Amino acid sequence: MSVLAVFGPTGVGKTGVAVELARLLRERGQDPVAINCDALQLYEGLDVLTGAATAAERGVLPHELLGIVPVTADFSIHEYMPMAHAAIDGALAAGRTPIVVGGTGLYLRAALADLSLRKVPAFSEESELWSGRTRHPTRIFGLDMDRARLYERIDARVDAIVAGGGEEEARRADALDAGRTARKALGMDELLAGDHETMKRRSRNYARRQLTWMRKIPDLTTIDRTHLTDAEVAERIGSAR
Repeated sequence: MSVLAVFGPTGVGKTGVAVELARLLRERGQDPVAINCDALQLYEGLDVLTGAATAAERGVLPHELLGIVPVTADFSIHEYMPMAHAAIDGALAAGRTPIVVGGTGLYLRAALADLSLRKVPAFSEESELWSGRTRHPTRIFGLDMDRARLYERIDARVDAIVAGGGEEEARRADALDAGRTARKALGMDELLAGDHETMKRRSRNYARRQLTWMRKIPDLTTIDRTHLTDAEVAERIGSAR
């Protein structure tokens, strides 16, 4: 049994694709479970701000490593990696199909491989951070999209975060004296200031950086989902060899 991974920039629809993939796999007799590799979705109380899977989505595709870290705590990839390995190993041992999903490139690699985590130049050929040697047989799928359409989706996502209570989440986290790493959540400062246009601009810039990371991931299968529904993308992943 192999591990599946779904990566891509913010706003591209990773969670929706993972949920549809879970429906497809279940029809084929498999038991899927999502393993989160988004660094900020690890924090509790930031579901709207970070775009974490909703309760309804988790009802279709159970998620692990979501909202497990207090927002007041500092947390690093050194703590994440063994937790992700345990979650994936446990799923495979139970006969389940792990779907590693998220948009933090380094956390994706940490979930899939044994990394030294020593400091190395970014994207160095010698860097173990980008080793193609995964711990289990793995298929990694990168979701891409026409840039204009992606930016439209990002802007709409920010509007949805505001309408869905993202500002209230940010204020609650601030009142609790959120830790240094939780405060890195994209949009936290802008929501506290009510500056939604800056949040949109920063989100678009972040998406460009994620796409740069995506192009460096070894053995990645890219899917242009500009004109594809979540279900159609899932079908392509499910039929990949």
